[in-house]
Parts: sequence; structure tokens; C-alpha cells
Amino acid sequence: MTRGRKKEPVEQDGEEIRATTDIPRRRGARQPAPEMPTGYRASKRGSRTAKKARKAQKAHAHMEHVTAAVDRAGRYAWLAGRVGVLSVAGAIVAVLLLLAIATGVNAVARWLAHRDDGRTGPGGVVATDVRDNLLVIARDGERAHAFLALRVDASEKQVWGLAIPATVFAEVPGRGFERIGDSLAGGAPDALIAVSNFLGVQFERYVIVDKAAYQTALESQSVAGLLGVASADNLTEAERSRLGPVMSSAAGPKIGIAPLPVKPISLGEEEYLEAEREKVDDLIAEWWGVRPGMDGGAVSVIVYNGSGAPTIAAVAAKSLVRAGFRVVGTGNADNFDYARTVIAVHSGEAADGERVREALKVGSVVAQESEQEIADVIVIIGKDFKPPAGDG
Repeated sequence: MTRGRKKEPVEQDGEEIRATTDIPRRRGARQPAPEMPTGYRASKRGSRTAKKARKAQKAHAHMEHVTAAVDRAGRYAWLAGRVGVLSVAGAIVAVLLLLAIATGVNAVARWLAHRDDGRTGPGGVVATDVRDNLLVIARDGERAHAFLALRVDASEKQVWGLAIPATVFAEVPGRGFERIGDSLAGGAPDALIAVSNFLGVQFERYVIVDKAAYQTALESQSVAGLLGVASADNLTEAERSRLGPVMSSAAGPKIGIAPLPVKPISLGEEEYLEAEREKVDDLIAEWWGVRPGMDGGAVSVIVYNGSGAPTIAAVAAKSLVRAGFRVVGTGNADNFDYARTVIAVHSGEAADGERVREALKVGSVVAQESEQEIADVIVIIGKDFKPPAGDG
């Protein structure tokens, strides 16, 4: 944005913003350039007066150059500050709108109060302890109605979560791209894998409740009593004792449950929901402290079956999700004659490939340039891969 005597439009987010005030400029008038001597003294090249005048003119020219640079720097800094303020303001407005939709006016007020009173908020978390994560599976009969992905922070006595409709389309390891609720057909462990992979956050513990209990939690912004009405779970007594009191007491600024940001899509005659990925990632970064592409974020992986063994890519994908990777695709390789597993690192660090090899227990890591931007690592499962016990 350029302001001052010459008003020029500047594009910001595709719109033109015109100057309405002047950019602060350097105070004080510039000094005129010193004049060269005239007459007899000017004709004497070696005269002390002429030398002094030339030196003064050079010094003045240099000072003018520096002054102009300082002026430009000041204007750019002012400009950047204004644009930055507008950008930050826009981002804050977007977040507040999302929260307003998610939790209502009262929930937004609680969240703002929580931010304003200086207490530790979810945004300060890095590498969330997996023990803090709990997946609430809401069931309607035998089908999944929705999921509630919670972060139950026992140290800060607070709860944050995302409500995920069962009709959201996602990459479900072993099943392909489908409704995330269909993962429950394989049992609660498969639902844990699906939600962990979808969010890029590891979930190992779950409770199953009915649809009514889930609706009450979402509408009242309270998870108190959910453990008491669970029809099934895989919590130990120690975990129940650790998480239960926090869930029962979290209220006001200590709790926030937001519906997953989604948009409707049509596939044939069926209506589904598609996650608005950028908004979802913003909430994950805010509440779990991780984001794809940053330190602590999940490395994306595509898994191909190169051995021909049925469902082997799905089995390998589950192992990778449990190890903290995000599987963004599974399928068959170009052939089934791969004797050894290949782990091709397309972006990121070689250490990512080593972590994949450690999770699979086999594989040769190679660095391979690629124009695709879907996955950081591509794995081709060979005949040397052995499924973990219970997954075969």
C-alpha cells in the first residue's frame, strides 16, 4: 500500500486498498547541494577551494542517497506494518467466525476470556502427549453417528475437541477414500486408525457412547459424565482416574468443542461432507500444537502393494499411522514382483525414511526427486514385509 502525495492502489488478498492518509515521512527539509566556486578559483583544478567544494558535493550526494534509502525503508516498514495488521486482523476475524459457528456466542466469549486472562492456552502446546488424546465414538445402532476427538489436558485441567460427522469423506487406511464413519465396521481399533490418520494426531484410547450422549456434550459444551455412560472403552483404571476428573470439571474457559469445518459435496446421487483442510489444520495447530509440514507435524505417506499379497498395503498403512505418519493413499504398485520393500523419500529429510523403515521393520531407503506434492514418502511393499501380529 503506497500513501503520500501519489496515491496508488495495492492488492491485498485480491482486492485493491487505496490510501486514505499520508505515510509518515522523514522530518526536516533537505539541505541544498553546495555550489561549486566560480571565476578564477574554479579554473584552478588544484585549488584548495575547488577540491573542498567537490568533496562537499560528493558528501552531499552520498547523504542524499542514504536519506532516500532511509525514507524508503521507513515507508516500507510502515507499509508492512499496516498490511500485517490488516492480515492479522483478517485472520483473527476468520478464527472468531469459525468459533462462533462452532460453539456459539457464549463459547466464543469463554474462549476469548481464556485467551485474555493470560492462562496457558492450547496454542502453546508442542508435541502433545498421546495420553491426553481420547476418541469418543458416538454410535447410532451399529453405525457410527460421529466422532469426538478430544484433548484432555490433565496438567492444565482443560478439554478441547473436534466433532467429526460420520459422513466426512477421508482416506481410511485399508479402505480407501470413503466416509470416515464406515471405519467403525472394522471395529473401534480401525476407527482409531482412521481418525488419527485424518487429523494427523495420534489416538490410542476410545470410549463408545450413544448418539444422545454425544449430542448433549456438543450442545452443552460439556463432556462431564461421558465416561459414566460409555458402553465400551479401552481405558485402563489409571487412565480413567487421570482423565475422568478433568472431563467432569472442565467448564467455562477450560473447555471448547468445535464442529469440524466442512462443506457439502455430491458424488453421483449421494451427498457427503468434505473437510475444509486449511481450517481443520488451523484448529489442529491451535489445540494440538502440530501442523503438516512443520516440526512435529505428521509426515505424509503413500503405500503401494508391490508383493501381491491381499490387503498388505492396508496392513502396512495401519502400522505407519500407529507410528505417527499420515497415510494419504493406498493402492497397487506397477507390478507384484517386488522382492524387497522400497521407501522413496521425495521431500523432507532422510530421517523420515528411516522412521518409516523402523515402523515397517523392513525396507531400503532411497532419495528420489519427484514433481508430485501429495506425499513426502512413497512406500512400495515387497515380499519381505511381515504383518505385525494381529494385523495379518
